[in-house]
Amino acid sequence: MAVTGTGGTGHLRYTYRLRASSTACSALLAEWDRCRWVWNECVVRSKKAHTDGEECGPARLDRILTAARAITPWLAEGSSVPQQQLIRDFGRCRGKALKDIKDGLPVRQRAGMPGFKKKHHADPSLNYTRRGFRLKGGRLHLAGGIVVSVVWSRELLSQPSSVRVYRDSLGHWYASFVVPAEVHPLPETGAVIGIDWGVRETATTTSDAYDLPHAEHGKKAKEKLSRYDRMMARRRPKKGQAASNGYREAKRLRAKTHQKIARQRQDTGRKWAKRVVRDHDAIAVEDFRPKFLARTTMARKAADAAVGATKKALIEMGHKHGRDVRLVNPAHTTMDCGNCGARTKHALPLSQRTYTCTACGLVSPRDKNSARVMLVRAGLNPAGADGGRPPGAPLQEAA
Repeated sequence: MAVTGTGGTGHLRYTYRLRASSTACSALLAEWDRCRWVWNECVVRSKKAHTDGEECGPARLDRILTAARAITPWLAEGSSVPQQQLIRDFGRCRGKALKDIKDGLPVRQRAGMPGFKKKHHADPSLNYTRRGFRLKGGRLHLAGGIVVSVVWSRELLSQPSSVRVYRDSLGHWYASFVVPAEVHPLPETGAVIGIDWGVRETATTTSDAYDLPHAEHGKKAKEKLSRYDRMMARRRPKKGQAASNGYREAKRLRAKTHQKIARQRQDTGRKWAKRVVRDHDAIAVEDFRPKFLARTTMARKAADAAVGATKKALIEMGHKHGRDVRLVNPAHTTMDCGNCGARTKHALPLSQRTYTCTACGLVSPRDKNSARVMLVRAGLNPAGADGGRPPGAPLQEAA
């Protein structure tokens, strides 16, 4: 779910499980084969246009698709809607890659040029605009005569403007609807909170009641995952041989366990975010990007903490309910004092978990002090935090 805007209208994305018959599955896979061919053809045409020094935008690719459908019966059997939407997606991917090259970004930060989609490596994903689908009798009717049943776990707020039908690594089909939605503000509470992200605890706040301990979902499932890894290693097929049923079953069980862990992390983060947003009017959040931790010795624990997913859930929940969410520059937050604003002359090692201010004598847990610094920098000074200076980059509103 994503929400844009804080006081007006925005958009929500609702995802539902699909119950697809064998006939519907075959039709969806056939539609994906056509779309995958269109994508690969776009890759070939764009490379040739680049070599010849020509332009190759979505408009030209649309004309190529129209000509191809006129002379290729197999391609014309499918709906033109998902094929055209795939060209739009290809244009966005290629445009982003060209923009990064033009801006001179380092290679490691650039979005790569779109490549070929291989049959056994790309999961099916079909996008339909409003003219390509309709809801009738609780079922989803897609262009091309494809009908699937939707598991309506909750009601749609309004008429959807588009839908994405996709299949995950376990073979389950889903429909993701985009609907316009009103932002419904919650009652004001007059409370503010500062949040500091970490690895020992996923989130440390200025209030003990809202600290989020490390759930360790991945650690709890480590034994089961290791067992499936051993099963796959024993049954791994030799090069050129087809995988056995036992190998495929172990691979499926491993993917199912990983999916369960991801859902547990998402559920924990969303429930905590809902509680924080419900009880506070303004939230100062550390603009922490945990990607760099993947190259450290804390990579496994940092991934299990799911800081990125929890932060995203908090920002989206705040926008949905009209709360004031402010992103704070994380530079020197462990060195500044949340009481007087003084800064230590050296960086604190990770092993030192207590912060002691040499200026005012404040003694506080390190993460608690950092959470208080978030409030000071965001201009949401709590009682006793007056006089704190807000160093670092200018205040940034959550996108």
